[in-house]
Amino acid sequence: MDDPKQVDAMPPRPAGRARAAHGDADASVDAGGGAEADHVAFSAPPARRFVQPWTTFVAWLERLDPGAHRRLKGLRLVTAYGLAAALGALHDVTRDVHQGAVLATLAASFALWASVSEASTTRADSSRDLALLCIAAGVGAASFVALLPLLSGVGRVGPEMTLVSGAFCVGYLKRFGMLGAGIGSQIYLGQLYAYGTNLVPADLQAIGVAVLIAALGSIVPRLLSGPAERPVSLAALSTVPAMPPGFARRWPPELVMGLQAAAGSAVVVALNQIFELEESVWAITACTYVVAGSTSGTAQRVRRRIIGTLIGVPLGLACLPLAEHAPLVVWSFAALAMIVYAMGLPDRYDVACGAFAFILIVTLAANGVHSVSYLFARLWETLIGGALGLAAALLIFPLRANREET
Repeated sequence: MDDPKQVDAMPPRPAGRARAAHGDADASVDAGGGAEADHVAFSAPPARRFVQPWTTFVAWLERLDPGAHRRLKGLRLVTAYGLAAALGALHDVTRDVHQGAVLATLAASFALWASVSEASTTRADSSRDLALLCIAAGVGAASFVALLPLLSGVGRVGPEMTLVSGAFCVGYLKRFGMLGAGIGSQIYLGQLYAYGTNLVPADLQAIGVAVLIAALGSIVPRLLSGPAERPVSLAALSTVPAMPPGFARRWPPELVMGLQAAAGSAVVVALNQIFELEESVWAITACTYVVAGSTSGTAQRVRRRIIGTLIGVPLGLACLPLAEHAPLVVWSFAALAMIVYAMGLPDRYDVACGAFAFILIVTLAANGVHSVSYLFARLWETLIGGALGLAAALLIFPLRANREET
């Protein structure tokens, strides 16, 4: 989600062994000369011809995720989503729930993003945090349906205005540490999914059941992963570093971050009212999660989010034929991309954004959304949201990194 939620976007170079193997192959071809060299090159077994790309890929994985700990978390994310979705789709669970069809979506989404935001070391602390994060998502969804009767009379974008409060929570609650940042993100995402699934006040029961299922679906995989998984801080949910002695800010940085995200989101809502954007919530989400603890950090995060989306959206669109004829393959690709998302999120925000853009496109296509113009809107909505987030960071109480302050 949000954020939740960054380093160089340059593609990684091959590892030492890969470069050496590549150099040896070139040397052998040059030394052989003429037709003999070509015969040697083309007579090599197919398996050997794929060794160098595979070695390069493995080396890239090791640089992105040393020790495979983030890959384990990625597997946990996929497991939590699948388990919660399966429990939410059970007939015995949905038959007495208003709009039971959306229960699986809510439960799976709450469980997924709670697992993304959780970063505790022990199983007990992780279980507690996951429960709190799922509850926070439920609170966000409940706040949306509670405000819906009041905001529906404002106009077409009235319900969307609730997301502005969630955007503020994403920034402001970072003052309470990683758990606070995760809770703020979950509140926003709860509102987002309530908006996307058209929940109404009669669906409060469904929200409560979804929270229970999500807590179960996210806690069980964490208990099974145990000490094999090492938590890391997420760039999208990182808190503001403590100020050194002698430095002071007029406004708490977390308050400023919340105001910046909320202001940018409000502008998106206004633009949607005027121009009827294709999917304005994508722009609101981008604006919310690019805001960082300094103006330079926000600019860097905007750049990485745009670069990742520029790569992920075309890759997803290229899979549209598969989504129609082989949906199981597409869902498998989405699961693999979620693992890449978990690997990149801590310090490669560009990789994470690219992976999630791919996931969004292919899963929408697998669910029957095949409009290229609609799916492509993910790209330019991200550009709008990123630009507005950067503008808010530059114009509304600009924050400077501690090392830049005088």
